[in-house]
Amino acid sequence: MAKGKILVIDDEEDVREVIRLHLEKGGFHVIEATDGMEGISLLRSGDNLVNVGAILCDIRMPKINGVEAIEVFKKEAAGIPVIVVTGYPDAELAVSLLKKGVKDYLVKPVDREKLLEVVEEAVMAGKDFDF
Repeated sequence: MAKGKILVIDDEEDVREVIRLHLEKGGFHVIEATDGMEGISLLRSGDNLVNVGAILCDIRMPKINGVEAIEVFKKEAAGIPVIVVTGYPDAELAVSLLKKGVKDYLVKPVDREKLLEVVEEAVMAGKDFDF
């Protein structure tokens, strides 16, 4: 049985694949989106609003970027922890997003153990959220 369902949003297929493999080896079920717009649609579909344990979201993506997508997630799915995974470290942006409720801000390439630790903590924190 999976530890939880994780939504991974990144426009780079190879990055999504590496993250997916790490998370699946860690016992998670992964669903993937290529940009913020697809991520929002996936989250709104089926029972994902109640079954997604955490969202991993890149920042620089086409259509709807990560910052815009995170704003939607915080409005529509406040109980689902969001973790930023980006290739562009930006201390000011990190602080701003953390103040807005992002659970963590990770810079690519992300160490497998660190990724699993952060995701497990986020999923557990999300389970404690009262809707």
